[in-house]
Amino acid sequence: MTHDAPAPRVHGGGTDPARRRAAEVMAGMSLRERVGQLNQRLLGWQAVERTAQGAWRTTDLLRAEVDRWGGLGALYGLFRADAWSGRGWADGIRPQERAEVAALVVDEVRAASGQDVGPLLVEEAPHGHQALGAELLPVNLAVGATWDAELYRQACASVASSLRADGVHLALLSTLDLLQDPRWGRSEECYGEVPALAARMTEAAVVGMQGRDRSRLADGTGVGVVLKHFAAQGAGAGGRNGHSAALGPRDLAELHLPAARAGVAAGALGLMAAYNDVDGVPCVANRALLTDLLRGEWGFDGLVMADGLAVDRIAEQVGDLVAAAATALHAGVDLSLWDRSFTMLEEAVAQSPDVLSCAVDEACLRVLTVKARSGLLGPVDDARPGPGGRPEGRPSGRPATGDLSLEIAARSVVLLRNGPAAGADRPALPVAPGGRWVVTGPRADDVDAMLGDYVAPLAPDRRASVADALTASAGAHGVVVERADAEDVTAVAAADGVVVVLGGSSHRAYTDEFADNGANAGQTAADCGEGVDIASPVLPAGQVETLAAVRAAARGPVVAVVLAGRPYVLTDVVAHADALLLAFYPGPGGGRVIADLLLGERQPVGHLPVTLPAHPGAIPVRDDERMPADGVYRDVPEPVLARVGDGIGYGGLDVQGVALTVSGEDLVVEADVRAATGDWDGEGLLLVRSRRVGGLDWARSVVVGWHRVSVAPGSGSRVSVRVPADDVLRPDLPLAVLADRRARVEVALAGRRWSFDLVQDGAGEVTVDGARA
Repeated sequence: MTHDAPAPRVHGGGTDPARRRAAEVMAGMSLRERVGQLNQRLLGWQAVERTAQGAWRTTDLLRAEVDRWGGLGALYGLFRADAWSGRGWADGIRPQERAEVAALVVDEVRAASGQDVGPLLVEEAPHGHQALGAELLPVNLAVGATWDAELYRQACASVASSLRADGVHLALLSTLDLLQDPRWGRSEECYGEVPALAARMTEAAVVGMQGRDRSRLADGTGVGVVLKHFAAQGAGAGGRNGHSAALGPRDLAELHLPAARAGVAAGALGLMAAYNDVDGVPCVANRALLTDLLRGEWGFDGLVMADGLAVDRIAEQVGDLVAAAATALHAGVDLSLWDRSFTMLEEAVAQSPDVLSCAVDEACLRVLTVKARSGLLGPVDDARPGPGGRPEGRPSGRPATGDLSLEIAARSVVLLRNGPAAGADRPALPVAPGGRWVVTGPRADDVDAMLGDYVAPLAPDRRASVADALTASAGAHGVVVERADAEDVTAVAAADGVVVVLGGSSHRAYTDEFADNGANAGQTAADCGEGVDIASPVLPAGQVETLAAVRAAARGPVVAVVLAGRPYVLTDVVAHADALLLAFYPGPGGGRVIADLLLGERQPVGHLPVTLPAHPGAIPVRDDERMPADGVYRDVPEPVLARVGDGIGYGGLDVQGVALTVSGEDLVVEADVRAATGDWDGEGLLLVRSRRVGGLDWARSVVVGWHRVSVAPGSGSRVSVRVPADDVLRPDLPLAVLADRRARVEVALAGRRWSFDLVQDGAGEVTVDGARA
């Protein structure tokens, strides 16, 4: 099985009924109406208001926008609830009201449109819908730590069902960014640093939400997706959000485009052009990226949406707002997001009718085609939910979103260390029955620290912290767990063990200040999230000192639980803790999951999708660096604390042998494994990396395949991974004078590594030179 991006497929064309219907509708539109379809100016939560009687009605702002254009292209964030929108449980749209409010807005816009065209309702859903009462998933970084695309596909499918039932047409998903620098506040939105993993998860998200070949759009059970951010936003200099990505064409293609290509191949309806520039050219103005590559080479037939105010931001570069609109439209942007510039497209067309009139028509046709696929161009709104505005029943066999969220959280937590306390003869975890433990630390009672950015406030009955869950569950396991202040030396010293909950938070407070695009601005208690880039990715002030003080006072094992939205430097945590659990923001069920793992209800099975740096001065360090940083810095000779794929469980694996063979056009990696103990399943991650050698380029070591291994206690199994030989030998790259292609394949499993040398001769024959364990 391979995890590289599949080859793109072209959707649509002259025989596409959705595009034909869009063309029919557009033919009856004036230039102003067509320009109106390209605008997404209004903030959705400003489009409706609650009356004194408690009902919802549309606002003058919405009516003015609709009157201006004779319709509306799209409406962003109708249901958004968070500190930036100001909406909460007291004044926001509640779950049972969403379908009704969506129908209210769509009906009003359709009635005002001469062509009976409704607006696309666009919602943020980076890890679940950002709306009151909607189920949340763990953040993408946690999803990456599962290395389980099928589980993620199921979760995305469940989220899409709820979005569709609420009347939503397009969901904005963060899937395309690669975690290149832990200083970046939006690290949590990435699946990790591995391009193949990001591609696989992106495909899973698209297929889950839209169905294979967009089947869930056709049957009215799914929603269209807009994948963000295109492209290379994670490569911003210094981890600074939206800054320049200084990349050559090879790094762009090898690292930052595989996820986008996989999303296009899976049929994504939209991509979002990013804030950053690539080698000096802003993404929203990059015709080579948005038109030549995306549409010309990849055959993308969906729409390109600009990131919020991204078009307005290039006005200084190109002259003014009119020029910014013309530049972005010509580059390939179809739909703006809050930009003033796109409202001036009529003026731009007047200045350059030969170029821009056709560009307006093509962009309008793409937007209307997406509307046709969403049921917004017919006399009956096929996208509207059924009676009562809610699904009449969950499709047979589909688990609930909340259950899937818990499973992702449970499979994402990474156990990085599990040693015995001084003088003990067993590992610190799972907690042994019969003792008295203390739970403490700055995040022990912090529910919001488990959620990540882009989330609505939880309902009061959903707020369970790590300390809540641990104290409630411990009794059933024969353990007494009590809360204590970390400075309470007496309580810490008297306990048989201590759990210290540390970490960061992306929580947006309603008192925070926000930029015009909703990113955090000014002072905030958060240390992660959009607008919260930090120069040194270490734990918040005082946390390491707290852990050190607990270690000095404790007589039993000290277990550190770290909640994180980025790869922190955890060198000091490892030094002070007997066991370390790393939980990338696990969502609202995180407290329950962490308690289960600590108490041995289940074992940790997550594996790092990122590199953990050993020192802030050594970043960035990555798994696929062409030249590793080991031994370079005189003051930090080992700059990597933990590597991609690292993670242990309570039950290990005994590996009997690993083999690499050639089967047709594939390479097959096989491993014979047995569970190491009779008490726990043997769990591990078989990871396959390759480095091509013998070419003119300086190649990097890349992950080309993986397999999650699980073996029942006392039993053995043979597991395998199939990888196309071309993924390893990469024949598209330049070669040296000699004709042979060579590669080195490294297989990692259960803390051991095996290396194989491959040779492909001029006739295409691949042989394995030998194996070195």
